[in-house]
Amino acid sequence: MDGEGGVGDQFRLIYLKSTGPEESVADDFPPSHDSKEILSVASSSESHTPGTSSYQTVLTQAKDDLKHPDPKVRILAIQYLERSDASTAIPLLQEMLPDHAPSVRAKAISSLIKFRNPAICPLLKKYLKDSDPMVRIAAVRGMFQLGERIDLNHLLQFLSDESAWVRRKVATLLGWAQMEGVFPILMEMSRDQDCNVRKAALFSLFALYSEESEDRLVEAMTDSDPDVRQWASRTLQKMMARPLRARRAPLAHRG
Repeated sequence: MDGEGGVGDQFRLIYLKSTGPEESVADDFPPSHDSKEILSVASSSESHTPGTSSYQTVLTQAKDDLKHPDPKVRILAIQYLERSDASTAIPLLQEMLPDHAPSVRAKAISSLIKFRNPAICPLLKKYLKDSDPMVRIAAVRGMFQLGERIDLNHLLQFLSDESAWVRRKVATLLGWAQMEGVFPILMEMSRDQDCNVRKAALFSLFALYSEESEDRLVEAMTDSDPDVRQWASRTLQKMMARPLRARRAPLAHRG
């Protein structure tokens, strides 16, 4: 493994270039004079083309960095693998799932999801119960994104999740996933102790079950949180303003 400022740091710039400017922290690894030529070659499009010498060189460095003691470096290597060949990247990313750093586990999950391979769904189910909320969110989001039907029993566990952030994300995901049978779950979440969870659940309820949730929206107009009260009031006003036929039109995805 190269030391600070070595060739390994220069190849990490390639990982950053592959993920877009919003994720780049290239200033952390300023290129040295001696490695400019290497960086110029490895940063070409060939670095993501299987079979080329540049690809093999950078891939070898990325594999080494998956074992780096700094989780930030391991994440950079994972980011590079997102643009690599699926047959190579997926097994390597799967090996990173048990990483001791939650940020690495979450990144490995989100990177695996980008390959759209349904075969990873059984792996994701395991991480629905991860000890870290960031990882749990990544796993449940992945299940939804891959179109995997989540057992309602798995969803019920999130009603009592210790993290309000996780509960809110689940309530939001249920709104666009259009799963059948989630009405009771969303109703329960709409009475969550956290106001942001309540609002997210109410929003999803209205999106999926506009008529059935009308009484709950009326109740929400007396919610302890002013934002929830205002949102419920505005939503009911918009509902009342719609033509009667539109209000009674059934939703195809109701469960």
